[in-house]
Amino acid sequence: MPIPIVNSVASWFLKKRFHQIELFLKYPNEVQEELLLDLVEEAKDTQIGKKYDFASIKTYREFTERIPISTYEEYENLIERSRLGESNIFWPKPIKWFAKSSGTTNAKSKFIPVSTQSLEDCHYAAGKDLLCMYLNNNPESQLFTGKSLRLGGSKELYEENGTVFGDLSAILIDNMPFWAEFSSTPSSKVSLMSDWEYKMQAIVDETIQENVTSLAGVPSWMLVLLNNVLETTGKQSLFDIWPNLEVYFHGGVSFLPYKDQYKTILPKKDFKYYEIYNASEGFFAIQDRNNSSDLLLMLDYGIFYEFIPMDTYGTPEETIIPLSEVEVNKNYAIVITTNAGLWRYKIGDTVKFVSTNPYRIKVSGRTKHHINVFGEELIIENAEDALKKVCKKTKAEIVDYTAAPIFMEGKEKGAHEWLIEFKTPPKDIDYFNELFDNALKALNSDYEAKRYNNITLNKPKINIARTNLFYDWLKANDKLGGQHKVPRLSNTRDYIDDLLRLE
Repeated sequence: MPIPIVNSVASWFLKKRFHQIELFLKYPNEVQEELLLDLVEEAKDTQIGKKYDFASIKTYREFTERIPISTYEEYENLIERSRLGESNIFWPKPIKWFAKSSGTTNAKSKFIPVSTQSLEDCHYAAGKDLLCMYLNNNPESQLFTGKSLRLGGSKELYEENGTVFGDLSAILIDNMPFWAEFSSTPSSKVSLMSDWEYKMQAIVDETIQENVTSLAGVPSWMLVLLNNVLETTGKQSLFDIWPNLEVYFHGGVSFLPYKDQYKTILPKKDFKYYEIYNASEGFFAIQDRNNSSDLLLMLDYGIFYEFIPMDTYGTPEETIIPLSEVEVNKNYAIVITTNAGLWRYKIGDTVKFVSTNPYRIKVSGRTKHHINVFGEELIIENAEDALKKVCKKTKAEIVDYTAAPIFMEGKEKGAHEWLIEFKTPPKDIDYFNELFDNALKALNSDYEAKRYNNITLNKPKINIARTNLFYDWLKANDKLGGQHKVPRLSNTRDYIDDLLRLE
């Protein structure tokens, strides 16, 4: 199909879709409440629906009074029964797919239900919206002259008792519409290879022959792949291989630590970066403007949102609020109710709103991935912003990092210990550390208060990790590729001690 026709079709779809987007932009809270009542109505005859008498719920307030907040551990028994083939437990339609995700919270695998509705009305709908928003912002785009290089999960799909589990990306690839398969590279056969290192070279060999116009995947693993592409071809720039490459759609981990490295291998000022925010539980937000770091919260994908202010999280005073009550620049844990049968479910992510008209967010971290041993409330967003600033000043480049507390012993004060693998190390690590400490103080007043005159916290301790330490740790823990990532911050020393043992 000629490109002008493809863009015209996309433009037609975009106009049609924008009417729906405008509806939730104009009436966000009404759209959300209507969505909630539709979900409750649809699930009223499920086991959960009967237990909490969904049939009589007519308002958000009744919903909150009836149904408790839940975590995966509290849902696990219901999910296991569903995986064994039992139907109508938490969603009326049979659940065939389960996205296997260990995340970084613990070693135990989670199996997140993925309904046909969540596939179609959430994940695939978001993919189409992303392309349409991009084309609307870039009408001269030649995206459809070539293919999208997608880097998904490294595991195949497994069937048990009539249900299927695997990486979310593997589920999406397996159910992908024909048009998406036609416009993507590598082939599904290569994408679903289970051996990550063998798969990596297979992707390189297949994709360097293609006209790649876009990239899609997690920044950390995509960078590994792209460096392999350059090494295999002997080129310095990706544009020497794919001259029509114009955009990278990324998500999964913060882009900040990797941005400068991408700019080195993609040396064009007008190259576009578009961020997405999705997880096994759903697709939540999309960057809808060029050169923006804010994400538009998508309110009509079959997901109802609630939020827990992090200053009350896990305390007796914990409060849960609807979207209509959020404030800008406050840190919130997300609670979702979905069209795959998750009811008031904590996903473990935290966000900050940068705007409430429309609702735009930035992902700030994980509820379990912060350091607050000394009351310093250090979150991932603080760490990434500080590292970005210091790397720019010292011309350093980071591959990966993790941090943990050094606990107080006797009269010894506490501190934070950082393990950082550099691609380009700073010339003076002590100067780097001084700048980093000052940057954290400037970004986080709680950290600054604990560091004042070393009252509670001593200066950070920075260890320079050997080359490939984090890669080797992920490999040893069978976490290569896909959505797997290194835990950035932790209140315990489990991760950092495990990594230090591999040094």
